[in-house]
Amino acid sequence: MAASKEFLLEVPVDASQVSDLKPNHPVRVVAYSRQGAAQERVVKLNADGQATASFSFSEAPGSMKVALGPETASAADLKNLQTISVDVPASSWQSAAKIKLPPMTISPYYWRWWLHWCRNFKVTGRLVCADGSPVVGATVSAYDVDAWWWWFSQELVGTAVTDATGSFEIDFTRCCGWWPWYWWELRDWQVDPYLVEQISAVVKQNPKVGRLPAAIPAPSLDVFQTLLASSAKTTRAGVLANVAKPAATLVNTAVDPNELNSLREQLIAVVPREFPLPIWPWYPWFPWLECGANLIFKVTQVCNGQTNTIVAETVADTRWDIANNLNVTLNTNDLACCAYSCGNDCPAGNCIVPTDICDINVGSIGGNVGAPPVSNSAQVGLYAPGVQDRPFADNVTFFGLFGDLVNVDYYEFQCATSEAGPYTPLPQPAVGGFDRQILTVTPGTPPTFNWTPVSFFPNAISDGTTTHYVIETIAHYQSVNGVQTWDGGSYDLLYVLQSLNTLLNGTYYLRLVGYVRPGTVGNLALADTGNPAYPGVLPVCDPNASDPLVNNWWVVTLDNQAPGNTDPSSIANGGDQPCGLHICTDQPTSDILQLAILHSDNTITTIQPCLPFTINCTDKLQLDFVAYDPDGFLDTYSLYTLYGLDQSVDLLAISGLTLTASPLAPVWAPAAAQVGPSYSNALSEGATSPVWSGGSIRLTVPATSAFPINCAYLLQLNVYKRTIVDCAPIGDDLQNNVTFESFSIQVNCPSS
Repeated sequence: MAASKEFLLEVPVDASQVSDLKPNHPVRVVAYSRQGAAQERVVKLNADGQATASFSFSEAPGSMKVALGPETASAADLKNLQTISVDVPASSWQSAAKIKLPPMTISPYYWRWWLHWCRNFKVTGRLVCADGSPVVGATVSAYDVDAWWWWFSQELVGTAVTDATGSFEIDFTRCCGWWPWYWWELRDWQVDPYLVEQISAVVKQNPKVGRLPAAIPAPSLDVFQTLLASSAKTTRAGVLANVAKPAATLVNTAVDPNELNSLREQLIAVVPREFPLPIWPWYPWFPWLECGANLIFKVTQVCNGQTNTIVAETVADTRWDIANNLNVTLNTNDLACCAYSCGNDCPAGNCIVPTDICDINVGSIGGNVGAPPVSNSAQVGLYAPGVQDRPFADNVTFFGLFGDLVNVDYYEFQCATSEAGPYTPLPQPAVGGFDRQILTVTPGTPPTFNWTPVSFFPNAISDGTTTHYVIETIAHYQSVNGVQTWDGGSYDLLYVLQSLNTLLNGTYYLRLVGYVRPGTVGNLALADTGNPAYPGVLPVCDPNASDPLVNNWWVVTLDNQAPGNTDPSSIANGGDQPCGLHICTDQPTSDILQLAILHSDNTITTIQPCLPFTINCTDKLQLDFVAYDPDGFLDTYSLYTLYGLDQSVDLLAISGLTLTASPLAPVWAPAAAQVGPSYSNALSEGATSPVWSGGSIRLTVPATSAFPINCAYLLQLNVYKRTIVDCAPIGDDLQNNVTFESFSIQVNCPSS
């Protein structure tokens, strides 16, 4: 059997022309086969600037390419960088098994270029919530951004996981000197809405420029035809030829990178000089030759059992041309789990601070700790008394912070209908539990952080005589399970009041009573709260120790919808409205009493559902409707005619509108004393805070404004209450109702 033959390639390297050369400087030498396989060597230059790289092959390697570059450039990068290279033809191996190439000379030009060819970046920073608390265990991703005109691309350059302090570090290297075609092939371009908005606004400053074409995802020079056509200067034939070509015929998806600079010379004569971002064509742009980085960040975190995006920066947030060392502070949105810390605001003493109801500071809810005095007792327990006057419904959350000297293991909430009491424990169905989250750490390199839910549900524990439905304090949990890192979003959550079908509507004062039970067995005993007149009742923390003790309290007004069909306009209750999209409740009630066309001679034509009707130029639409809440917490109503393809008319915005009390009011919806259409309007019309019930109302508007064309129409009435349901965002108005009626209109009016 014949012995295998070895093929050798020697590559001498000569850097003797470099004047400031230091011995042992490394150079990367890479030999690429025609199939793409690479062998690489890092050689060190001697004092004379000489070195040799040797490569061996088990068979004739065929055609090869040998490239030189700095040690910081990888073999994959060197293949596509503009660097020193030489081709070795396959025929060279036909007559010899060992080939020694002529020295590959490194000129001073390339040597200086290599010194800056690859830049190493270090990004350090902290991820924090709005209150400054650290965000732990989140994945921070850094992206390098490129943008030209309204196209945008991003490349992931590194990721890191935040530690227990919310800190992270990302190290990455950026090389430059690419062949333009290669750099362009790596980009995934997309249209950025922010850039479209900014560019459109800036370009409109030049009155000579026509309307810009639509922004298409794939970059194309066709978009610049309008701009160049508006230029008074003669354009170079080469540029206009490319612009005029159909997108499919242009190199590299309609863009030849080599044309961009000459095209820029034409565009800067047309577009305004100033632009808020350093992008092409306002700034020169040769990204394949630039080693800098423009960074944005995206951050995800597993919180509340799902992966949330908690930082999502866009091109508008780009940090352009960053330094080699960058330090950032990233602020999250409200989806983040934040490590709790009270900082310098930790309450001191054997006391408690009531803080929030439904994430609303108690100082904004009438009658609570720190709230301004109310104008009348009916505003107690309402959010924004005298302005919005919003009650609460369904599940209502209560928040507070214990003082640092509190010794309470369990607590319950008691309630009363007046501040003075008497207070009794809440009924068991009203006592709701909840989850908090603790940070768990799995050792490793790096360690893994996870937010794990811990349930704090009511425990039925006796004091030896009476069973109480109590909730464990964090302090007691940690005495059994060890000190934990807690999520700040739920750390101070104390209680969930399940008010629907458990408490009558009205105003309730709640107070916290503390108990002790060391360990996990035994009976409850009232905690020593330093409040002998009210055993177990924690006082409100007061920085002035000489002030008399004030018992803790939260006060809230409840306005739940009554169960069952309470709608007097429903078919089941003798009306004409079916239950479906229209909700059969009177809290609130919505109904169309009469829809009619009022003619110039004061006769009327009543519009019936599903039938066609004709209107004249002088006709008016006369609509009698109900927007009513017997509880007095009406917020607003809206009236629209819907027609055609996604077209609508806001009847309440029509010129010539009049709103009056309806003369057709049924017994269950009296004529409105204030017609609105919003609570703020009603207050200005004389409603006394916090009551506005609405009622039966008549709207009159020009008919041709309500029905602008011949078409089928749907009249839609929506009615909303002010109640905050399930702690939903203010203004969601989840207690609402809808009524609608369809018909056809023929417009007999030439001006329409």
